[in-house]
Amino acid sequence: MEIGISTFVETTPDVKTGKVVSHAQRIREVVDEIVLADEVGLDVFGVGEHHREDYAASAPAIILAAAAAKTKNIRLTSAVTVLSSADPVRVFQDFATVDAISNGRAEIMAGRGSFIESFPLFGYDLNDYNELFEEKLELLLKIRESEKVTWRGGHRPAIQNRGVYPRPVQDPLPVWIGSGGTPESVARAGALGLPLVLAIIGGRPIQFAPLVKLYKRAAAQAGHDVTKLTVASHSHGFVAEDTELAAEKFFPSTQQAMNKLGRERGWGPYTRDTFDAARSFEGALYVGDSETVANKIIHLRKNVGITRFMLHVPVGSMPHDDVMKAIELLGKEVAPIVREEVAKWESENTNE
Repeated sequence: MEIGISTFVETTPDVKTGKVVSHAQRIREVVDEIVLADEVGLDVFGVGEHHREDYAASAPAIILAAAAAKTKNIRLTSAVTVLSSADPVRVFQDFATVDAISNGRAEIMAGRGSFIESFPLFGYDLNDYNELFEEKLELLLKIRESEKVTWRGGHRPAIQNRGVYPRPVQDPLPVWIGSGGTPESVARAGALGLPLVLAIIGGRPIQFAPLVKLYKRAAAQAGHDVTKLTVASHSHGFVAEDTELAAEKFFPSTQQAMNKLGRERGWGPYTRDTFDAARSFEGALYVGDSETVANKIIHLRKNVGITRFMLHVPVGSMPHDDVMKAIELLGKEVAPIVREEVAKWESENTNE
């Protein structure tokens, strides 16, 4: 069971002061967060790609490369790379470079992206949203399979027996599929035999169990070894010394960020009642003290089949010190509880 962190490198106004941290400062803070995550024994850190003012990470690979040189063990992934509006050749080259700097710790998490700002920015038509992803995923996987590539598609110039360099340390370079939970994307990941990341940010996480079963069924039908498949969750949350303290610290910035997105997407208001319901044991918010958060992760592992859990923190801008403390508690207290219980549970099930 792997435990880690994901971030979109938020730069929203501070709820109390209205001040906005510069993109440059927030990027430096995230590098420090990755270094700390490595020091406290977390398994993975993900940085998500966005192209708007309230997120600073338009180039996750560069941030991960900066952290790669300062870390030893932690795996470094995008969360996600918006592959539909990117060039798969450049994506592969960037992450192969991170893989070299980190000596084999880079990963790509490829997704369509729930934010669409990159499409007009790079000159893509949103009407091609699905077709772009399928075509570019095909090319990305072809590049990682072979040094020399011959390929033709409908949205990018063809490649005729051209080499793509550098080659990564890992062979193959891990490529995960990020999904918001649509059956089509889950089944595609299974059919391709690729690891799956589910954005579990609302509702009841246990409702994702059928999707994990669908994923494994599609993989088995395509001839892949289901025992080797890995499934991750990307879930909002925050850890503090006390559960109520965690809630009081995490709610204001989360409400601000969710209401901003809600206004853009036509969602209803995000209230304290919404927040408190989501942080209940069956809810999708992992907010509380170490034991509370650990027990919810264990519940997710046992009932949904998640093998990697990524806590997304912060949602909206929070004080850097609070985020660093949450990372420390996740690594030093939450992760050991989860690993011990999951190992015990798996041993018992194997013996049966």
